[in-house]
Amino acid sequence: MCLALAPPTGPTRRLRWGGGGGGSAGLRDSAAAKSAEPELDAAAAATATATCAAVIKMSWNPQYRSSKFRHVFGKPASKENCYDSVPITHSVQDNHFCAVNPHFIAVVTECTGGGAFLVIPLHQTGKLDPHYPKVCGHRGNVLDVKWNPFNDFEIASCSEDATIKIWDIPKQLLTKNLTAFRKELVGHARKVGLVEWHPTAANILFSSGYDYKVMVWNLDSKESVIMSPVKTINCHQDVILSMSFNTNGSLLATACKDRKIRVLDPRAGTVLQDDLSVPVTEVDLDGSSGVLFPFYDADTNMLYVVGKGDRNIHYYEISANKPHLNYLTEYHSYNPQKGIGVMPKRGLDVSSCEIFRFYKLITTKSLIEPVSMIVPRRSESYQEDIYPPTASAQPSLTAQEWLSGMNKEPVLMSLRPGAEPLSPQPLPSERTLSVPTAPTSPHLFNQTERLVAEDGRRPLSLLEEKSPRWAAEYRQEEKKTWLSDGFDIFECPPPKTENELLQMFYRQQDEIRRLRELVTQREVQAKQLELEIRNLRMSSPRL
Repeated sequence: MCLALAPPTGPTRRLRWGGGGGGSAGLRDSAAAKSAEPELDAAAAATATATCAAVIKMSWNPQYRSSKFRHVFGKPASKENCYDSVPITHSVQDNHFCAVNPHFIAVVTECTGGGAFLVIPLHQTGKLDPHYPKVCGHRGNVLDVKWNPFNDFEIASCSEDATIKIWDIPKQLLTKNLTAFRKELVGHARKVGLVEWHPTAANILFSSGYDYKVMVWNLDSKESVIMSPVKTINCHQDVILSMSFNTNGSLLATACKDRKIRVLDPRAGTVLQDDLSVPVTEVDLDGSSGVLFPFYDADTNMLYVVGKGDRNIHYYEISANKPHLNYLTEYHSYNPQKGIGVMPKRGLDVSSCEIFRFYKLITTKSLIEPVSMIVPRRSESYQEDIYPPTASAQPSLTAQEWLSGMNKEPVLMSLRPGAEPLSPQPLPSERTLSVPTAPTSPHLFNQTERLVAEDGRRPLSLLEEKSPRWAAEYRQEEKKTWLSDGFDIFECPPPKTENELLQMFYRQQDEIRRLRELVTQREVQAKQLELEIRNLRMSSPRL
């Protein structure tokens, strides 16, 4: 499958989920599907309704779907947990301008006499010192920064000076400007707009420039200045807007300003597919003109869509069944985002059921605001069902192994506190999307166990069968309160925002629908029982 955000012919921004041909492996990172800029649709913008009405309209789906992520909501950090007085870049480049890992947040900043970016320890929230040290050494503006996924203290940056630099960030707090880089990569003829690390191989870096080239670099070299890449890909006809890999890094997808998405073999440099004109599904978002940044979470099959200059974040759930792209809701904010950063899964707060975290760059306030996407659950224990094994900080291949043609899936880890990385396991090239299936075990075909399966409860043990029925029901009610996807609708805190109010409304509507279905089932069962008793009395007059 492939994700595409592109305006085919119309003026509105459209979200496409499509696939076919050689590029069937799913994209793990969102950046590969960034679109070319669509035109502003003034008519569509003029007809926009109030926020509440828009949310209700877009959320309406007449078909009931069961999903543990239906009630995910966005929770912005409090003022003291934001990063204030940050001189965020004013560059017009359509990039994220922000990179995050469990230790640091890096953000491109304004700087005179060259390019620079800030590296702020994640715990150092609040107001930033105006003389805070910078990472500077580029002769032109910095356009992109990316943390090494296997080393939280190594970061790559690219610049208008046509170079890429690799930096070692000290573990202690910076006390002066960092100007000494570890490696410099020189090969592009024009400014370099994007850098991307390989998801499974150590020390393999990709870059794309305004010379329409994608270059592959092997950083295992001992040289401090690398003058030639190991591979140069020359198939693009215009500026490359984004790059992204599939899960094991055997395929590379690029979005280009010529309105084509190409799926490439990154080692051979050949195009496997660039015709995505027939999507599996297509959704019109709005008439805004900002570039869209999609973020696909392969662990939860959720898709987040962030618009540059927008104030909201749309999110969807991807499924194998039609319509494939299921709208959940959207997070609303009063401040537009200039760029966005995303925390890797291993840096999330699992105790609060956080499944995704954004870092919004708000230039109007010189503010970086974390926004946590949370699954509402009452329990503070680890929720295994929403945290499948995810990619760890351990590479599964060396650079030379990958260059020789080997492919391996990422080394996985559990997000349970204290868990160790799991041993590498052979996985399919594309994760199978979860599809709920009904139990088909033969022992469910007698009447008693069929009713148990319909009710969603487990069969009673021998000890429970001997106890009074009211006692068993009481124990069940103790274990299972009135929950909707793990959220107690009768004991939830009062909503503080319009978004929380809407979330509560949807939860209550879903719970009412579920209860009505349960009542209907009970009524049918009662009528059947009454009919059986009547027949029994007619056949046995003595009763």
